[in-house]
Amino acid sequence: NGERVRVAFALDCCDREVMSWVATTKGIDAGLVGDLMMQAVEKRFGSNGKPPKTIEWLTDNGSCYTAAETRSFAKELGLKPVTTPVTSPQSNGMAESFVKTLKRDYAKLANRPDSKTVMAQLKGWFDDYNSYHPHSALGYLPPTLFREKRSVT
Repeated sequence: NGERVRVAFALDCCDREVMSWVATTKGIDAGLVGDLMMQAVEKRFGSNGKPPKTIEWLTDNGSCYTAAETRSFAKELGLKPVTTPVTSPQSNGMAESFVKTLKRDYAKLANRPDSKTVMAQLKGWFDDYNSYHPHSALGYLPPTLFREKRSVT
């Protein structure tokens, strides 16, 4: 019906897992990005956990990512905010590839009469992507299985 759903996500650059995501029918702001970062850190390091060493948090140059509030909160969480070069979208290629996959393999095939219906399906899309979607860069394993196999060896 023309309604837009905006989604931001935290993608692990090693295993391609979507660690966290936020969605809204409004704009993505620094508060939502803060939620996104906190959820990603908690997913990897547990509640109230922090990375053992600083981890780079790579984003594009959107105002919600470059806001002083976002950058300050990232540092509190043990993240080092880094942005891609302004004229170099290919430097964020992993994220661009994920967006293409999400649109092609999930959104395009889904029932999308309105934003409420789309937002209700997002969790299932991300769960499927993490648990079942094969990735050529991971030996055609889904992210969760790739990480499990790596932790065993």
